[in-house]
Amino acid sequence: MARRPLPRILSSTSVPIARSREIARTAADSATDVLHPLITISRGLRRIAAGLRGRWAATPKERRGPALFLVAAVVLVVALIPYGPLLALITVMAAAAWQGRERTPVKTGPDDAELGRLKALYEALVPYFSVPEDPSPLFAHGGEWTTAFSEYAFDDAGRITCLLIRYPAYFMDGEPECRARIEQLLHAKSGRGREYRFEWDEEGNQLVMRVLDALSTSIAAQHFVVGPGETVLGFTDADAVQRTVPVVDGEGGRDAPPVVWRTGPRSTEPHLLAVGEPGSGTTTLLRSIALQALQHGDVLVVEGSGTGEYACLTGRTGVLAVECGLAGALATLEWAAHETERRLISANRARQAGHPTPDDIKRPLWILLDRPSVFGHLAAADGRPDPQQLLQTPLRHGRAAGVTVVVAEQFDSLEALSEPVRTHTRARVVLGPCTTDRAESVLGAPPHTTPTAAVPPGRGYARLGTGPVLRLQVPATPDPYDDATSEAHRQAVLELLPGRDVPVEAVPREQEAVPAEG
Repeated sequence: MARRPLPRILSSTSVPIARSREIARTAADSATDVLHPLITISRGLRRIAAGLRGRWAATPKERRGPALFLVAAVVLVVALIPYGPLLALITVMAAAAWQGRERTPVKTGPDDAELGRLKALYEALVPYFSVPEDPSPLFAHGGEWTTAFSEYAFDDAGRITCLLIRYPAYFMDGEPECRARIEQLLHAKSGRGREYRFEWDEEGNQLVMRVLDALSTSIAAQHFVVGPGETVLGFTDADAVQRTVPVVDGEGGRDAPPVVWRTGPRSTEPHLLAVGEPGSGTTTLLRSIALQALQHGDVLVVEGSGTGEYACLTGRTGVLAVECGLAGALATLEWAAHETERRLISANRARQAGHPTPDDIKRPLWILLDRPSVFGHLAAADGRPDPQQLLQTPLRHGRAAGVTVVVAEQFDSLEALSEPVRTHTRARVVLGPCTTDRAESVLGAPPHTTPTAAVPPGRGYARLGTGPVLRLQVPATPDPYDDATSEAHRQAVLELLPGRDVPVEAVPREQEAVPAEG
């Protein structure tokens, strides 16, 4: 027996139903858009009516009669004046539209997720801020976290950005080990990958934890508005220094807080040491210092890595030499030592004779050494003296002679630095990712923030003498001859370079490997 096909109305009902639902949904959306003003006014009228009913219910009975009389008088006056009813209707509609507008709900407290974070953080701090002998502990398992956390703030992702913690007076907040344990716990529980600042108030038994915003990496090399003898190492937080300089940040301009290093006869930190891992930005820092020093002084560059990072300075006005070989480095540093002695003798004679300082020693001399430990290994293998020995005179007497020494080295070669370099470089910079202990070993004091594992090039810390440890972001100063350099940064560096005294000719390949004897 042949099967008869189902009727069309039974076999294809899903398509018309889906189409009807889509048409109905579209019509509802269109009606909502068209009737939105009417819906808003209706909502406002309901709110006004509810408010009037509440006010009428709260009015005492003995005052309801005079209130009705006053309302009736106002209605009569409005009805008698010209265009009164029309103006009254417009006023009521406007008030209803204002009351019926959609309002963004105001957040008055932490939500469930944020509340869970605060409770978990409170429970994690209990073993550190409580003792069994305390009769009324501030921190206890299952206790009330609101008594310990008086102020808090969260970001859009629900993570803590600011927290004020009250801790008991018997906590040993004067011991660095105890503080470090609390800071490590807060860092781990509040979210890794961010930089935190901890402010301990020992007198008030309070700890403030703040999440710091990332420093801007879009500030490139440029002319900075500073005084004579001042060099901008980079930029830091706005509340860390009391000074700002106008800078070009990206496509616009703003005032940024700089880390200013002062050199010269009255400087207490006449020489600088920068330490970091490969790719951390120490060479960028030296290149930035060289561009600023060339505005008012002469520069000697000794590069131990031999990668040609300072080739853009070769032959420029004010650049006395750019040496990459051992023989050239020894000859250059020997000349720098003699020049320092000559300046000292000339200045001493002028002072004894009662004359002003001669003009030939007023122009500052900058000696920039990138990885001098490499030359130490080469000199030991070749039976020559370590070039760092020639730095003793510029380091010891450079402040009086107008000579400034800047040394950049890597962490794994710090032990190869000579004692005069370690002693006389009182301005210190640490760049790249590093632990707190490592930063403290170079800076002489621990940073007040938690170092992050991944940082952009040029990010680190700076400390000038016995001053505070400051966060630092070095202005982008790449090698303009590097193919990976962006066009904007390349032009920024090329605009700061002085002109060439003589054209630089290419050296034949067979002569590149033969160092000049000096």
